[in-house]
Amino acid sequence: MDSSRSIENLLYTYAERIDMGDLEGVAELFRGAVITSPTGGESRGYEAVLSLYQTSTRLYADNNTPHTKHVTTNPIIELQSDTTATCRSYFTVFQSLPDFPIQPIISGRYHDEFEKADGVWRFKKRTMLPELFGDLSQHLLFDASDIQ
Repeated sequence: MDSSRSIENLLYTYAERIDMGDLEGVAELFRGAVITSPTGGESRGYEAVLSLYQTSTRLYADNNTPHTKHVTTNPIIELQSDTTATCRSYFTVFQSLPDFPIQPIISGRYHDEFEKADGVWRFKKRTMLPELFGDLSQHLLFDASDIQ
């Protein structure tokens, strides 16, 4: 598989894992990386990223998921070398619950950095840049006004 496709698959793997409620799997994607949140805080490595998602993402008892679909689009992947790359992409998160009709709840951009180690591409850094906000009350475990 070529480098661009491998990096694109990382973007989609993140979306799949968060939507499945696999917060440990999300944290594994960022084991050697850092996530910069919309408020500017940084979470570095597995434990910090896992804590970030456990304290911010509401999981529902019926299936231990957030009842979301993270859609990642428009990836612009730029290879700097055989072992480094960046990507700018858009995200839109949809959510639906029995008493919460399907709707987009947030949209924005990711700015990602990647590195290749032992022949495998991995996240090095993710910056989350939310821009459009809907009703996040059923998704987040904190007051969304902190990121708007």
